[in-house]
Amino acid sequence: MKKGKVRTFRSRLSEDLKDPKFRAHYQEERQALKLAMKITKLREKKGLSQQDLAKLMGTSQQAISRIESGDYEGFTLKTLEKIAEATGTRVKIEFVAA
Repeated sequence: MKKGKVRTFRSRLSEDLKDPKFRAHYQEERQALKLAMKITKLREKKGLSQQDLAKLMGTSQQAISRIESGDYEGFTLKTLEKIAEATGTRVKIEFVAA
């Protein structure tokens, strides 16, 4: 980096996204965070605390916290189905053009 030149987050990200490995990892993390945010919004819309949702799913509040942080490695369709059942909703998965 040249002296005196300030790099913004966006310029650094734009540069890093040129690396295929970084881009793949970035997209994976981005999707995980989007799903985590949807789950959090759903729980809040239903008026449930993390503890409430955990009880309805038969799991711990800590597990719900990990799910909502987007940092949950063991995420499966079964987990989504449990969340849907506990919130009175259903899971809808769709494929869209890249």
